[in-house]
Amino acid sequence: MLALSACSTPRTQIEQQTPAPVVAAESKTTTEPATPAATLPVVTSGASEPTAVGVVVDPLRPEVPVNLDDRGAQEAARKDLWQRVRLGLAIPNLETDLVRNQEQWYASRPDYVQRMTSRGSRYLFHIVEEVERRGMPTELALLPFIESAFNPQAMSSAKASGMWQFMPATGKYFDLKQNLFRDDRRDVLASTRAALDYLQKLHRMFDDWHLALAAYNWGEGNVRRAIERNKQAGLPADYLSLKMPLETQNYVPKLQAVKNIITDPGRFNVTLPALENHPYFLAIPIERDIDVEVAAKLSGLTVDEFRTLNPQMNKPVILAAGTPQLLLPYDNANAFLHRLKVHKGPLTTWTAWVTPSTMRPEDVAKRLGMDASHLREVNRIPPRMVVKAGSTLLVTRGANKTEDVSEKVADHASMTLAADAPDKRRITIKVGTKDTLAGLAKRHKVSVAQVQQWNQLDTKSALKAGQSLVVFVPQKTTSSRPQAVRANTSTRKTAAASNKQRAATPSSKTKTAHVQSKTTSRVAKN
Repeated sequence: MLALSACSTPRTQIEQQTPAPVVAAESKTTTEPATPAATLPVVTSGASEPTAVGVVVDPLRPEVPVNLDDRGAQEAARKDLWQRVRLGLAIPNLETDLVRNQEQWYASRPDYVQRMTSRGSRYLFHIVEEVERRGMPTELALLPFIESAFNPQAMSSAKASGMWQFMPATGKYFDLKQNLFRDDRRDVLASTRAALDYLQKLHRMFDDWHLALAAYNWGEGNVRRAIERNKQAGLPADYLSLKMPLETQNYVPKLQAVKNIITDPGRFNVTLPALENHPYFLAIPIERDIDVEVAAKLSGLTVDEFRTLNPQMNKPVILAAGTPQLLLPYDNANAFLHRLKVHKGPLTTWTAWVTPSTMRPEDVAKRLGMDASHLREVNRIPPRMVVKAGSTLLVTRGANKTEDVSEKVADHASMTLAADAPDKRRITIKVGTKDTLAGLAKRHKVSVAQVQQWNQLDTKSALKAGQSLVVFVPQKTTSSRPQAVRANTSTRKTAAASNKQRAATPSSKTKTAHVQSKTTSRVAKN
C-alpha cells in the first residue's frame, strides 16, 4: 500500500495546447437537463435531498467558515451548485508564488476554463453530494479539474485512467474492476466512490488535507518518507516544507488556483456556466445485455454523448451481469425507459465465448461462422498471433443464442495471446536512450502492433531507457550441410595429397603406410 497512488507522472497531453505546469485536458460544452417526468420509474444517482449546508457531519471536516451564517448565501446555494461548493470550502488556503502562477495560467485561458467547467457540470452534482454526505471539504469535488479536466476517458502515459486518474494497482485495491469488458476506473460512480474512500484514508493517515492531497498524487509511502527525512533533519514536516517532485509541488497550488477561480470568477475574467443545484443524470437499471449503439439510440443520444456518462465499457456491448445500470440525462432516461419497453428485436448482436484450447483466430471464426478479420478487429488480435486456452473472445451472437453472458465471465474475462509460429523464440531486449517502438520493431523484423501486444502497450505508451521488452523472433537454425561440404572438400584434398606422395615413393611400403596413417588422421580431424 505504501507504493499506491491514485495518479501518476507523467501524464499524456490531452488538451492540444500548452498545458499548465502539471496537466491539462480538452473539454466539451454541455447543456443543462430538464426536469424529469415524475410518472416514470427512475433511480437517482445520489441522495434524495442535499445535505444541509453548514452542518459538520464528520470530524474529517475542519471548522465551517463564518459566512455559512449568511442566510442569503445559503438560499443561493439551494439553487446554484457553484455557490453550494463555495459554502463548503474548508481546506486552509495556500498563498504562494506557485498558486499565483497557476492562477495566471488559467486566467490567460478563459476559453479552456469554460470548456473544462462545462464538461465538469455533468458530474459535479453527484460528487458534491458524495463529498457532503461524508462530511468532507467541497474543494475535493474540484479535484477532477486537476486530475483530468473532468475527462472520464483520460489515460496517462503511466496508465492512470479516468477522471480521478487511478493507477491499475490502486484501482484494484479499491475494488475497481478492470477486465476485457470494462474498466471501472472510468466509471463515474465507482471511481468517485473509490477516490473519496482513498482520500479519507489518506486524511486519517496524515491528519492534514494538504499532505493527503500530496499523497494522492505522489503516493502515501513517498510522503511518509519525506516527512521522516525532515523530522530527522530537525525541519518542519508540513506540506510546504517537504522536498517533493515538481508535479506534486504544483498539485495543491493548482487546486488552490481552481478554488480561487470558482470563489471569485470575475476577478480572473472567467465566466462559469450556469449550474443548477440538481442532478444531471439518473442511474437506470438494465436487466439484459445490450449493445452500446442500441442503448444510445434508445436514449436519443449519439454514441459519443452516451459514452460521456458511460465511459467504462471496453467493448461495443454492455453486459448486464457486470454493468447493471446506465447513467443518462434526465429527459433521455425517461425516453430510454419508454422505448426499451416497446422495443422489438434483439438488444445485442454480441456475446462472449471462452476458447476451449489454444486456437488461431481463423479457426475460431470458422467454428462460429464469423468473419476472421472482423473477429481480429473487435478483439484487437494482431497478425500472426494465437488465442490461448481459457481466453474470452467477443463474438457475434447467433440467432438461437438468447442467454446473457454470465457474471463469472463478465467480471473475470481476460485474453492471452501467443506468437503463432513454432519456429519463433522469445527474447528480451533492453530499450536504449534513442530507441523507438517503430525502430525496435523494424530492427527485429516484426510489426509495431506485435510488440505492443506482446508487452501490453497501447498507442500512447512511452518507452523508457533500460525498459525490458519481449520480442518473438525466428529460431536460429543450424544446418549440417555446409559443414559436410567443407569436410568432403578437405577429404578430397587430403586424399589427392596422399596419392601424390605414394606415387613419389612407390617402393616403400613403410612410408606409404605412414602417409596413409597421417591422411586418415587428418580426415578424421576434419
